[in-house]
Amino acid sequence: MSSTAYALTDSWTMTRRELARWGRRPAAVVVNLVFPVMLLLMFGYLVGGGRGVSGDYLDFLVPGMLALTMAFGLEGTMIAVTQDLDKGVIDRFRSMPMANGAVLVGRSAADMLQSALGLTVLLGVAAALGWRPQGGPDGFLGAVGLLLLFRFAMLWIGIHLALIAGKPELVQAVQILVWPVGFLSNAFAAPESMPDWLGTVVEWNPMSQTATAVRDLFGSPGGEPGHVWAAVVWPLALLAVFFPLAVRRFSRLSR
Repeated sequence: MSSTAYALTDSWTMTRRELARWGRRPAAVVVNLVFPVMLLLMFGYLVGGGRGVSGDYLDFLVPGMLALTMAFGLEGTMIAVTQDLDKGVIDRFRSMPMANGAVLVGRSAADMLQSALGLTVLLGVAAALGWRPQGGPDGFLGAVGLLLLFRFAMLWIGIHLALIAGKPELVQAVQILVWPVGFLSNAFAAPESMPDWLGTVVEWNPMSQTATAVRDLFGSPGGEPGHVWAAVVWPLALLAVFFPLAVRRFSRLSR
C-alpha cells in the first residue's frame, strides 16, 4: 500500500474516532445545530431591521446567517485538539505506525460533516420560514460550495489557534477572536448603512465576501456579481497560510 493510501486510511480512522464522540456527546451536537437557528429567528423576527437592505429582509438575512454559521462553532474542534494534546493522546498515537497529521485531518473531516449537517438544518428552517433561493440549482450548489470552502479555511485557523493555546481552558479566550469576524460583516445589515470607515472594514471582511457571493448565487438582495472570485481567493489564501502553520506546529508539539 502506498504512503498516500496509508495516510488516507489513518485519516479515516481518526475521522471515525471523532464521529464516535458525537454519540457520547449528543447534547453538544444538538446545541451546535440549534444555535444558528436561534440566531436566525432572533435577528429575523426580534432584532433584525434590515438597515440599508432593499427587498425582503429574510432573503437578505438567510445567506448572511449561513456564512456566519460557517465562522462560528469552532470551539468543539479546538477543544478536541487541545484535549488530545493535554491528555497525552497525541503521544500515544505517535507511538503507533500512523501518518503524521492524520489526527488533524480526521478532526477537520468530522467538523466538515457536522458543518454540512448544520447547513442542511438551517436551510430547512429557512425554507419553513418562507425563504426560497432564486438562483437555480447551479447557483444553489455553488453557494453551498463557497460556504463549505469558507468553513474549511476558518477550521484550520481554529486548529492553529488551538495548537497555540495548548489547553482546553484557554480555548474560550481564543474563540472570542471569532466574534469580531462574524459581527463586523454584512450578515445583518448592508455596509451602505454604516459609517464610511466601518463600511470599508465590513466590505473587506472575508466573511462579507462570502455572504455577498452567496447572496448573488441565491438571487437574494445584497448580492453583487463579481464577488465569487473574492469568496474563493480569500479562503484559499487563508488556507495557504494557516494549513501549513497548523501542520508544522502539530509536528513540533507531537515530537
